[in-house]
Amino acid sequence: MNKFLALSFVLIQFVGKSQFTNVKLPLPKKASYPYSQVEPSIYINPKNNKEVIAGSVLNDYYFSKDGGENWAAKSIKSKKNGVHGDPCMLIDYKGNYYYFHLSNVKGQTLVGGIVCERSKTIKGRFNKEGHTLVNGKFHDKEWVACNKNNGHIYMTWTQFDVYGSKDPSNRSNIVFSKSEDLGKSWSNPVDISYFDGDCIDDDLTTEGAVPAVGPNGEIYVCWAMGSKLYFNSSLDDGKTWLNKELEIGTQKGGWAIDIPGIYRCNGMPVTVCDISNSENKGTIYVNWADQRNGKENTDIWMKKSKDGGKTWSDDIKVNTDNSKKHQFLTWMTIDQSNGYLYIVYYDRREHEDNKTDVYLSVSKNGGTSFKDYKISTNSFTPNPKMFFGDYTNISVQDGAIRPIWTHLDNSIISLYTALIDQKELD
Repeated sequence: MNKFLALSFVLIQFVGKSQFTNVKLPLPKKASYPYSQVEPSIYINPKNNKEVIAGSVLNDYYFSKDGGENWAAKSIKSKKNGVHGDPCMLIDYKGNYYYFHLSNVKGQTLVGGIVCERSKTIKGRFNKEGHTLVNGKFHDKEWVACNKNNGHIYMTWTQFDVYGSKDPSNRSNIVFSKSEDLGKSWSNPVDISYFDGDCIDDDLTTEGAVPAVGPNGEIYVCWAMGSKLYFNSSLDDGKTWLNKELEIGTQKGGWAIDIPGIYRCNGMPVTVCDISNSENKGTIYVNWADQRNGKENTDIWMKKSKDGGKTWSDDIKVNTDNSKKHQFLTWMTIDQSNGYLYIVYYDRREHEDNKTDVYLSVSKNGGTSFKDYKISTNSFTPNPKMFFGDYTNISVQDGAIRPIWTHLDNSIISLYTALIDQKELD
């Protein structure tokens, strides 16, 4: 038996007429970070939804060959630059497995780059490294998307002149790069944000860039800064962008959100685009959280564009409850086989204290309406002194739905997914 293989712990919960299995992912034997299993990323193989990979801070890697029922776990390394968190997982349309992460310059604090590691096997023999960006600056929260038409990989992230600096001359901006050769080499990074931010890593910092690819290879990305949502796009494979990003909405209170019991929380946007053959093909969706309804009532929001980002709908409230409780740390994806939208988030609608559940909201009609499902078996109480991470994640392929989240019960951190099939929700 592979030394990294661990049998998952399974819990079952009934929600309405649906039954969801929660699976606890094993902790790698050589996990070296005290807050391992936060900030998870998950991805289902687009050609085989029985294959699922995941990653979590700082350098954890997981894989499953049976749709997420059982997992193997190990710690990965980067020979040249080290692994410094913010994992982003991807499986391209040719069957390559990717683990993107931040790196750190040896001997320097908060100076580093981004590493793309590639494996030809799901077991994660990551020995192909590219995009080692070291320019004396700090790079944060990289995320990627793959163009189905040509196999190109697009990456966006926040670049800080000096992380945490209060000097107004030090700025943050949103940066783009692409690879045309399976992550081996990357284009020179370009700044796609006309309006830059500060370096404090708060509401006035440019954050939350998640790229999405349209039906014809269009690249779309939204981010937050100064209580506003900004949008940029490229129609020529990232060669040119709008001269100035569009302001497409407001985020009252900004992306840095205070949630009782949570060490740190954000409401940064997530962008996806429908490339299915559904009636909503080409629609761009942006999802975020904010506190427009009060500091004790965080909600999940979404808006959409049907014309390539030129015009946008009114804001749509995703969570359907009227509890005036907190919903936070959202992530969104789309099933490209049918155009259904899936949004996962933490939720306190059933509790008077800091106890927390995990919910999934599903829309079959392009975001016109949503239905909510509680997908976590056990409520948990987070510890405000322990780092909880900045996001959840979710992947969906051909009706197979795999959300992933961190469970923090006082001082014990663990990582879970749920085994959900769209047929259970119909």
